[in-house]
Amino acid sequence: MSPPAIFLQFLLGTVACFGIFCLTKAEDAYVFFNWVVEYGEAAPLGVKQQVIMINKQFPGPTINGTTNDNLVVNVYNHLDSPLLLTWNGIKMRRMSWQDGVLGTNCPIPPNTNWTYQFQLKDQIGTYIYFLSTALQRAAGGFGALNINQRSVITIPYPQPDGEFTLLVGDWYKSGHKALEQRLDSGVALPSPDGVLINGEHGNAVFTGERGKTYKFRISNVGITTSINFRIQGHTMILIEVEGAHTMQDVYESLDIHVGQSVAVLVTLHSPQPKDFYIVASTRFTKPFLTTTAILHYHGSNTPASLPLPIGPTYQLHWSMKQARTIRLNLTANAARPNPQGSFHYGTIPIVRTLVLENRAAKINKKLRYTVNSISYVDPDTPLKLADWYNIPGVFDFKTIQDRPTKAPAKLGTSVFDTALHDFIEIVFQNNDTTVQSWHFDGTSFFVAGFGNSPWTENMRKRYNMVDGISRHTVQVYPGCWSAILVSLDNKGMWNLRSQDWPRRYLGQQVYVRVWNNEKSLYTEADIPDNALFCGKAKKLV
Repeated sequence: MSPPAIFLQFLLGTVACFGIFCLTKAEDAYVFFNWVVEYGEAAPLGVKQQVIMINKQFPGPTINGTTNDNLVVNVYNHLDSPLLLTWNGIKMRRMSWQDGVLGTNCPIPPNTNWTYQFQLKDQIGTYIYFLSTALQRAAGGFGALNINQRSVITIPYPQPDGEFTLLVGDWYKSGHKALEQRLDSGVALPSPDGVLINGEHGNAVFTGERGKTYKFRISNVGITTSINFRIQGHTMILIEVEGAHTMQDVYESLDIHVGQSVAVLVTLHSPQPKDFYIVASTRFTKPFLTTTAILHYHGSNTPASLPLPIGPTYQLHWSMKQARTIRLNLTANAARPNPQGSFHYGTIPIVRTLVLENRAAKINKKLRYTVNSISYVDPDTPLKLADWYNIPGVFDFKTIQDRPTKAPAKLGTSVFDTALHDFIEIVFQNNDTTVQSWHFDGTSFFVAGFGNSPWTENMRKRYNMVDGISRHTVQVYPGCWSAILVSLDNKGMWNLRSQDWPRRYLGQQVYVRVWNNEKSLYTEADIPDNALFCGKAKKLV
């Protein structure tokens, strides 16, 4: 073989090998899970009761992922009723098919399995997953989902010496089916029976070394109740809220509302090793409920001692004032190297305003909850399937109005129609006497403001148009409003819901269809090969 031919063969081989290397390195990691969801027995409040476990764990397994990981979660349903898992705060880029709510998915029947496959695309932060069907999450079936930065991305705080994940929430001794029956009969749920930290009441222990700093990831996994969190003898530096790096202010305690997540840094600075109480207590409730865990200094022989650190109970304006201090760190990056502040949301024209008013109502002589006079009912056919296949008679865009009406409350399937890349304003008006917590699947939004009394357009003068925090769940105080600004950059069918699960169960939710007429895999993935079909979509199988 001539020298030029040998050189050409070597060159082609080198290029081929390089191409193979690029292809194998270009795709992000896949992480596989096999989960069995089944009933088990536990006594979180001292009384044995039926709980829902995942792989015999209560709470369920913690997922520790990295930005852009692909998760493949094979779920076996060993319960006696259908189920879905939703991934609270995971944006499901182009993939509302994987969102795990009844508007996007047929539920997984008992004694069968179904596999979720989705990417943690361009996200970091602290999140949770939970069962979204009926009131199953009141019995368990929830867990943590943490997303770490890629190694090439810096973090805007010193590397912690370790981290702890805390799932905090209210708890009922009654089983989820008894709670469902109560709601179905038209009666509101009573106050919860207690508060848990990682499925335990007063028994969880977190061990660290004196002089070191730890990241605490804290999520409210309850179904009705806001929580105040604090650590005896220690302050907390807030660093992250639901995937957004925050200004690093120092707090003695933090309010965390239903469905919300935060991350804080805590330095173990006690001169002598000893134990301290970690405290979680309910907000705006009667009675006032408290639970504790232990922050244990390695080598300590000194137990934690009373009194517990005092926390707020009802002080509503204290909570609203604290909420306004939680702001976006404009110079820090998140999942990407560009600064969070490079998206100047305050300069973008608003193309539409939705004012969503929640109320309690009686429909057919039973308690329901409404949004703009409509109490949502899930159709037998998921909205996403109906939209994809143009199945008539499932939903329309005329059921709900953009603003509150004086029309009598009625049942309906509420869907707002929006265009991909619309920038919209949503105002939540809370006319009830309890704190509301609203979540938007498939996106995050900027919290522009909170205020008392009914919202008017003049309230925009109060908005934070520079460094409002970006998150997926916002609280709305009694008799008050909260305003958010959101860029609808993720095509699909997305649930906008109350995180107060009994209220969602009885109708306090809507869906937002984000759509354009372009058929492109760059904006939306095709229906997955393993999609389940139910309702009017059964005939398509």
